[in-house]
Amino acid sequence: MALLVLLGLAAVIGFWLVGVYNGLVNLRQRSKQAFSDINVQLKQRHDLIPNLVETVKGYATHERSTLEDVIKARNAAVAASGPNAQGAAENALTGALSRLIALSEAYPDLKANQNFQQLQSELSDIENKISAARRFLNNTVAEYNAMREGFPGFLLADRFGFQPIEYFELGEAEQKAVEAPPKVQF
Repeated sequence: MALLVLLGLAAVIGFWLVGVYNGLVNLRQRSKQAFSDINVQLKQRHDLIPNLVETVKGYATHERSTLEDVIKARNAAVAASGPNAQGAAENALTGALSRLIALSEAYPDLKANQNFQQLQSELSDIENKISAARRFLNNTVAEYNAMREGFPGFLLADRFGFQPIEYFELGEAEQKAVEAPPKVQF
């Protein structure tokens, strides 16, 4: 009888540990998928940028440095790998794109151009999707890291190679922009 109780207890503990292990695997895979989803959105943004630059070129020929900055930032973002490097490159690209979009204020014909408006709308849509994908990734990473560090996850995580995953965070310049109070001009 005691042997059956011990075997039953061992089986329950075994199933419990297998459940924890499978939970860690599931969350790690969801994190990888979420990061891949961000990459899909970033690829769409990278593909859209050359069209936007070409549209602006026709109107703002003396704004060459801004156009070159966007192209350099795009190329750096395409070449970046890893969450931190990619995050920094994407933040630089976001800043360059902001300057490019701001050019439309100086060129009323550009601002009225239907192609520019469509590209700007698509870019805005992609930026919203990227933002949502980043939130999903960070939520998944938080769940994974919490399970990895909590009990009983910490008993298995290091033994089976479950490493912490980094968040997709704002770059230093983007963080300052978020923390700065908004400027309202009339």
